[in-house]
Amino acid sequence: MREITADNLPDLARGAAVLGTGGGGDPFVGRLLAQQALRRHGPVTLVDVDEIGDDAVVIPTAFMGAPTVMLEKLPSGDEILGAMRALEELLGRKATHTVSIEAGGLNSMSPLVAAAEAGVPLIDADGMGRAFPELQMLLPTLGGVRASPMALADERGNSVTLRTGTNAWAERLARAATVEMGCSAAVSLYALTGRQAKDHLVRGTLTLCEEVGRAIREAREGHDDPVAAAAGVLGGRTVFTGKTVDVRRTTSGGFARGTARIAGLDADTGAELELSFQNENLVAARDGEVVVSVPDLICVLDTDSGEPVTTETLRYGLRVSVLGVPCDPRWRTPEGLALAGPGYFGYEHAYVPFSGAGV
Repeated sequence: MREITADNLPDLARGAAVLGTGGGGDPFVGRLLAQQALRRHGPVTLVDVDEIGDDAVVIPTAFMGAPTVMLEKLPSGDEILGAMRALEELLGRKATHTVSIEAGGLNSMSPLVAAAEAGVPLIDADGMGRAFPELQMLLPTLGGVRASPMALADERGNSVTLRTGTNAWAERLARAATVEMGCSAAVSLYALTGRQAKDHLVRGTLTLCEEVGRAIREAREGHDDPVAAAAGVLGGRTVFTGKTVDVRRTTSGGFARGTARIAGLDADTGAELELSFQNENLVAARDGEVVVSVPDLICVLDTDSGEPVTTETLRYGLRVSVLGVPCDPRWRTPEGLALAGPGYFGYEHAYVPFSGAGV
């Protein structure tokens, strides 16, 4: 058990954006929201999953929508507590803890806001070990946990509650509501018992995010390679280094979708990498051959600074390094691949597990 203060936020937000694989929302926006909440309410208590009782009421929070929209339609912060309170009313129970549903720059920060505003501890975990674009793509889904009842809230004071037959329907109906709310909204769903949290969450996510962010900062301060430092903490490796020469991006159906082409530099001179994304980076193909794909992590970092580059900020001329990082082993099961593997997103290539560091 320890406290998170404003001093932790820069490293935490930076590392969370790396694990967010290009999605999960803008880390700067998330950091500002968390700073505001901590300034008003004081530090947030961070607890390990094993420190909570089996009968705990764990209510996760996040933002849903297109990251490109959130750069212009900034959240107020009130939406997060609004969504949590709406779900508490539906459940007839108060949250004893909150947790992030995914790692991501904004969505690793939003539970900090909820924890500070509601006065409850934050669990050092998340539901994916990365970020995915759709609500049903959580490990609790594989464990039979229902996404609904769930609640959405926007900055205008609107809230929507849903009970759905399946987690896939939770995604469809919540996405439609989010589009009507301006393509971004706070969401609270996957209410868990303490026992379910222990069984189905990825442990230690926030601690890992802070370690990654710290490693990047310290490498930069010591004039070392920040990209290599991040890869070392994550057990990943650099698969490509180059300059972004083309980005094609659209916002449709509540998602930021597109591709980016990166011309190789240094050891990768003469080659080209294409990234395909739907909020998050989904596939990285070198000269037409897939080198990393979902559910493994594809993380894009600024080559010089090591700062994570989200899909909404990727632009022409940016020098980037692309990391591949192995996913949580549960995503590599047949059930995990059916939920969030390349076939789900319409890609025809077979999934080949990424080998990670030193290979």
